[in-house]
Amino acid sequence: QVQLVESGGGLVQAGGSLRLSCAASGGTFSMYRLGWFRLGTGKDREFVGAINWSGGSTEYADSVKGRFTISRDNAKNTVYLEMNNVKPEDTAVYYCAADWSRSPVLPIKPDAYDYWGQGTQVTVSS
Repeated sequence: QVQLVESGGGLVQAGGSLRLSCAASGGTFSMYRLGWFRLGTGKDREFVGAINWSGGSTEYADSVKGRFTISRDNAKNTVYLEMNNVKPEDTAVYYCAADWSRSPVLPIKPDAYDYWGQGTQVTVSS
């Protein structure tokens, strides 16, 4: 069973950048595919992106494609979300999630992931 802890959230101006990290412990990190989701006020949990076990395959929501980049370092048991050119509508609590699978399929639905972090707040000011 893996535990996930997000960090790196904060307040950033529109057009700026932020990098979120999600550190994992308690499991074989390279056996997990990982996803990033976000929950904005009054909104449903939204898929942001996902990455496969090796880092060789990624998937992104249309709303962040070209602005956000997911990467992972299996040696450091950490997955990252690089956020560039952020917009006020990116304001949300960001969660990382893990699913024990080496399947090439990258799920976009939250219920496909078994393990979740506590979230980190990102606020984008206009």
